[in-house]
Amino acid sequence: MMRWVVVTLLMALLAGCSSGWSKGIAFAGDAYLPVTSDVGYQYIGSYDVARLNSIGTTELNDFKTTKTDITLPPAKNGVKLYRVRYRTVIPEQGNRPVVVGGLIALPDTTAGSYPMVSYQHGTVFSKTEVPSFPEQSPETRFMIARFAGNGYILVAADYIGKGTSTEPDSYLVKESTAQACSDMLFAAKAVLASLSITTGDLFLSGWSQGAYSTMVFRNRLEQLGVPLKAATTASTPMDLYSLITRWINNRTPLDSDWLVGCVALLINSYEQYFNLSGLSSAAIKSQYRQTARDFYDNKIGWAEASKVFPKSTKEFLQTEFADASSLVANRFFQKLLDNQAYQWRFRTPSRYYYGKIDEVVPPYIATLPVAYQEAIAGATATAVYAGDNADHRGTFIFGMLDQKQWFDGLRTK
Repeated sequence: MMRWVVVTLLMALLAGCSSGWSKGIAFAGDAYLPVTSDVGYQYIGSYDVARLNSIGTTELNDFKTTKTDITLPPAKNGVKLYRVRYRTVIPEQGNRPVVVGGLIALPDTTAGSYPMVSYQHGTVFSKTEVPSFPEQSPETRFMIARFAGNGYILVAADYIGKGTSTEPDSYLVKESTAQACSDMLFAAKAVLASLSITTGDLFLSGWSQGAYSTMVFRNRLEQLGVPLKAATTASTPMDLYSLITRWINNRTPLDSDWLVGCVALLINSYEQYFNLSGLSSAAIKSQYRQTARDFYDNKIGWAEASKVFPKSTKEFLQTEFADASSLVANRFFQKLLDNQAYQWRFRTPSRYYYGKIDEVVPPYIATLPVAYQEAIAGATATAVYAGDNADHRGTFIFGMLDQKQWFDGLRTK
């Protein structure tokens, strides 16, 4: 009982950590209903059962890149959708306060309490292809159909720099990502309390960049002692140094051309968040540099950037910079090492989905925590094979189906 009181106090403290700031978020006139001075929300619509089932069949078939007969099981209930606006901070910049957004998908039933899944989204190449704009985010809609359409509350952060945020994109920045996700969780709980909704077991899920986000978020929650039932990730880039240097030095026929876009985002993001002045100039070849910056700033999308960018990461980078990938003394590559997302002793059971033909995250990266946790006697970490035909999207779909069944079996009765 005492442990739960301490956790509750910690959550309340973190959720209201900005209450002493001089001014709260201005909600008047912008359709957000205030919950506290630093948290507000707006109702943005609903999905009925028919729409959810269309998402799980027709829309899922359009999303697939390999031919399968997989569809989502039918939804049992409709869903109400709420966009959240909340305060968080940027730890890498002295805890500078910023305003960001996220989504709550609430089952439309008469129940007053539900289990909760916090979903962390993958890499997107536009500003609003994020959870709080679900019509622009297919992966978010699939998670809504799979979980919120079957009795779970789904919450999801947009991350700093995406959605309604006016900050630079915090792409794969460890502490800012963990902070935005944890503050979204506490903001969502405040909103739900204002709606007279309580929450039960908490589960975490993420794909691709969102798998990384889930890992660093989970680390934060475990440090705070917040109870977690289980966590799952699909196509997890948990060792950034190994992943990026593999893209540079060991390109394979499976590698997607759009990996260059990920590197463009990562270099510009680290220049901004870690004060690595001149990083993009040192790293990116001059003929690609302005396009990379415009892409990072959301001035152009992937369709336009891909016409300029080369097909491989090594071609995209300055030769001297690519060669420096073997030197830990290089500040950028040292930051990649510092921002790994699996080297601690887990407290929460977890699953890691991986596919044989994943064009982004190879199996040996996606499954790193399994042997590591066994070596240090951490909580159970299980690698789950999504199949010989599972590419990046296929791994996400397989994981989405499997994790719901696993979570159902773990729920407190």
